[in-house]
Amino acid sequence: MKALIVSDSHSETDILEDLKGRYADEADVLIHCGDSELSDDHPAINGYLVVRGNCDAEDEFPYDVIEGVGGRRIFITHGHRYNVKMTLMNLSYKAEEYGADFVFFGHSHIPGAEKIGETIFLNPGSIAVPRGSDKKTYALIEDNKREVSIRFFDDSHKELPHLSCTFLY
Repeated sequence: MKALIVSDSHSETDILEDLKGRYADEADVLIHCGDSELSDDHPAINGYLVVRGNCDAEDEFPYDVIEGVGGRRIFITHGHRYNVKMTLMNLSYKAEEYGADFVFFGHSHIPGAEKIGETIFLNPGSIAVPRGSDKKTYALIEDNKREVSIRFFDDSHKELPHLSCTFLY
């Protein structure tokens, strides 16, 4: 499985189009973890699997999505309903309830990845309004069933190796 994960674009459409053009043919899924602030019929968000963030007014986007991709169970949410700025505990309970292999979320605008139990949690940061850094970020994840490689990039598509990591299964 290969997935592009982006979040918190806050009405920025050019980067979403750029990412779609760059990765749509090579990724199995394009995921937006909320706060796009776009309507569900906006061309820039077309082609992405999208959840609703706290700044999204669009009722068409669900708060949570459970999706099967490449034989893995993915839980996608924005994170504001799980208090992710303070703890991942609530999110990890929900991930366990869903039997998720991966949890993709946003909201904090801070990129990072960690493995809790057998579940990998990934926040791609914000592609528009970063916090804790001046880098606008997104992530690519590749899973070959033995190891999961997570690579973070800035908005000019330069890899940020200090954020990237690999987890073994």
